[in-house]
Amino acid sequence: MSLTLLEQIALVLMAVAVLLSMARLVLGPTAPDRIVSADTLSVIATVMLVGFAIVFGSSLYLDVALIYGTLAFVGVVALARAIEGGRA
Repeated sequence: MSLTLLEQIALVLMAVAVLLSMARLVLGPTAPDRIVSADTLSVIATVMLVGFAIVFGSSLYLDVALIYGTLAFVGVVALARAIEGGRA
């Protein structure tokens, strides 16, 4: 399976995005920074699942991406509310 130049560029940019987000997750310095980083990583993972659906031609990956994206969103909202102190 040979990748086109555009696909190679996209993979490199995704790898850079993952590395930068992981650096923010580890270095912080605050909890909201880490939550935003975790949310960014979940968005990148969702995009990768959609990419798998395109490459392999299977809609199953789209279903998984939809469920994963929804659960990641709910998780980030729950973490944000926990940090905020549960205020409405």
